[in-house]
Amino acid sequence: MAPQLHLVVDWIRCRGHGICAELAPEAIVLDDWGFPMVKAAVPHDGERDAQRACDACPSSALTLVEVDVPVSPKR
Repeated sequence: MAPQLHLVVDWIRCRGHGICAELAPEAIVLDDWGFPMVKAAVPHDGERDAQRACDACPSSALTLVEVDVPVSPKR
């Protein structure tokens, strides 16, 4: 297993302020209504930006979590 960082949006709390996409554009884009869509796992060089986005969210709707992802054996 290899740990990866992922951003998780709490859709009950999110109000679509869009600050997260400004602070972590490598991990989040906004949909047509201004709500965040998480692209994929947070790149290692984007961890600091992702944490800043979580800390800056006025609704506390964004969380950075570590997820264990299985690694495929090489063939």
